[in-house]
Amino acid sequence: MTTIALIGAGGKMGFRLAGKLKDSHFDVRYVEISDAGRARLADAYGLACTDGPAAVIGADVVILAVPDTAIRAVSTRLEPSMRAGTMVVVLDAAAPFAGHLPARSDLTYFVTHPCHPPIFNDETEMAAKRDFFGGVAARQHIVSALMQGPEEAYALGEEIAQIIWAPVMRSHRITVEQMALLEPGLSETVCASLLVVMREAMDEVVARGVPREAARDFLLGHMNVLGAVIFGEVDGVFSDACNKAIEFGKPVLMRDDWRRVFEPDEIAASIRRIT
Repeated sequence: MTTIALIGAGGKMGFRLAGKLKDSHFDVRYVEISDAGRARLADAYGLACTDGPAAVIGADVVILAVPDTAIRAVSTRLEPSMRAGTMVVVLDAAAPFAGHLPARSDLTYFVTHPCHPPIFNDETEMAAKRDFFGGVAARQHIVSALMQGPEEAYALGEEIAQIIWAPVMRSHRITVEQMALLEPGLSETVCASLLVVMREAMDEVVARGVPREAARDFLLGHMNVLGAVIFGEVDGVFSDACNKAIEFGKPVLMRDDWRRVFEPDEIAASIRRIT
């Protein structure tokens, strides 16, 4: 039986993973240093915790469910207890991309991250419709990368990813470098920033006299239909007026060189700030 050591099992992300792994066919050891986290695991799942280095000894897989800023320190502390061939699973590309994992060629590094439930979906149950993060009731896609290690290790990593992010639809295999382009590049630097601007724009029209509820309903409804056209969910086109607004609006809102956020040095700088 494959043995997994889940590090940070009582934290925000680790607690989610613990709930998925406790019913899996894996032999799971749960590691949590905080009293509050240990209590959460005991109260919710009836799980007892193990000391970190002890849990790692003999483990086939070590999942680091800890913040990006803690990956270097935690992996460095646990690395001496890892035998050759151990798979280290990281839940975000930032720390691996930044070189924060131990420099050991005999370890396998597997990175996986959820895409989260898509805006355009066919969920009908309320629990799934309100599961915006994913991993509870709503189906989602995932991305994974085998950063280093034997090719045959990918199957085990993906199997674990399918369990911890379940329910899963598509599972995409990409590289760590591509994952860094997706996050922080695409999803945070671009998408999150533009969504913040959209919220600020809504607040601006409210400050200029539009009732807040009307402004919110109008914006979210137009995000739905405009997004469906832009991303090809429907076979539609914009009106001439909308195209003209985009033609004149985009240069006002966006710098001409905005795509530089995807240049390698910009991605690296963003990840340094995160980690």
